[in-house]
Amino acid sequence: MTRLQPPFEAQRIAVIGGGISGLAAARYLSARHQVTLFEAADRLGGHTATVDVSLDGRDYAIDTGFIVFNDRTYPHFQRLLAHLGVNAQATEMSFSVHRTDRDFEYNGHTLTSLFAQRRNLLRPAFYRLLGEILRFNRLAIADLARPGQDTSSDALLMHLGDYLDGHGFSDDFQRHYLLPMGGAIWSASLADIRAFPTRFFLRFFHHHGLLSVNDRPQWYTVEGGSRGYIDAMVAPYADAIRLATPVRGIRREHDGVVLRTDAGEERFDQLVLACHADQALGLLDDPSYAEREVLSALPYADNEVVLHTDTRLLPRRRRAWASWNYRLDSRSDADRVSVTYDMNILQRLSAPHTFCVTLNDADSIDPAKVLGRFRYAHPQFTAQGSLAQARHAEISSAALRTHFCGAYWRNGFHEDGVWSALRVAKALGCEESDHERLEAVAP
Repeated sequence: MTRLQPPFEAQRIAVIGGGISGLAAARYLSARHQVTLFEAADRLGGHTATVDVSLDGRDYAIDTGFIVFNDRTYPHFQRLLAHLGVNAQATEMSFSVHRTDRDFEYNGHTLTSLFAQRRNLLRPAFYRLLGEILRFNRLAIADLARPGQDTSSDALLMHLGDYLDGHGFSDDFQRHYLLPMGGAIWSASLADIRAFPTRFFLRFFHHHGLLSVNDRPQWYTVEGGSRGYIDAMVAPYADAIRLATPVRGIRREHDGVVLRTDAGEERFDQLVLACHADQALGLLDDPSYAEREVLSALPYADNEVVLHTDTRLLPRRRRAWASWNYRLDSRSDADRVSVTYDMNILQRLSAPHTFCVTLNDADSIDPAKVLGRFRYAHPQFTAQGSLAQARHAEISSAALRTHFCGAYWRNGFHEDGVWSALRVAKALGCEESDHERLEAVAP
């Protein structure tokens, strides 16, 4: 494919994907360019999926995908919400682990919830678990402070499981604390978390205050449901959004990019692929060797999500209920994550019912209490994927007329989607500060 010099005059740009990455990219780009956003679904938002529920004469808006963000590691997303005038409310970010087959449970939020199961006060094994948590935190901080090359020779790019085993961390610590927490964060199995690159995992925990007992960020939810930012986000380009319009293929030529939809072909100057890595690769008629190599190293996995009111998916003792509740039972490490979000805690809902969102445990839920079933794909992170992330510039540039953005290029969360969108926007001559210019052109 012919490489062109990057022109930054106003161009016609197609953005494929209406999740946070595509919405933010179109927002930034619309300050200087003519943007058209294509979304295969009949709604915008992707993982920003707020569901309207009517129960016993009352209406609720329950988030089933993106739920929380914090004041420390979401700077771009926070600035975006502030500029859009979207209100957020503080929430509690607590985590529990429970095993009904062994009657074992705890919630690490407070001292009281930590010993929600009173017999843990008399269990030496539980105190050993707490001691290992403190040892892991100290070790991780010390190892992160050592010089690292972030290359394949970096010792912290070894698999997390090898790191934990090599430092003698017990099976109890791994399976009852660290791996479930990682599994809940990334919607991954315990085996998948053991395969994570150690430096990637430790950095994330450190930046999010998870290696500290008291120095933790404040978490927030969007008032009224996470979808509350979407209308304000798309205001400058609302007339250029095409819902229920899947792109069938992409042909790149020396002087433009041609998209095929059911309505026919359409030509653009530049293309932004703000969909998942595997989806992006599948759309390209002529992927380069580098595109195949990089994008195929950034896989996704589906997770089944159920919105319901069956509190049996939560710990047996109410004082152990947390915002995020990981259920172990007799599941193997290779089984998909089973985590239940208590949405009454997270969204500060005042309701006679406890609204739960559960990943991958549908068979355990009373069908009479199910309010909705959904399926979301989440990025999977490996050592090979970390190396692929560093090759973004090889396949994404104005000269190639093709740009890739998405949360999968960093940690997989909303902040990463906005960060990735801004990186693409800067490559096309736009800046975050262009927000101020957008209101003059908004409809």
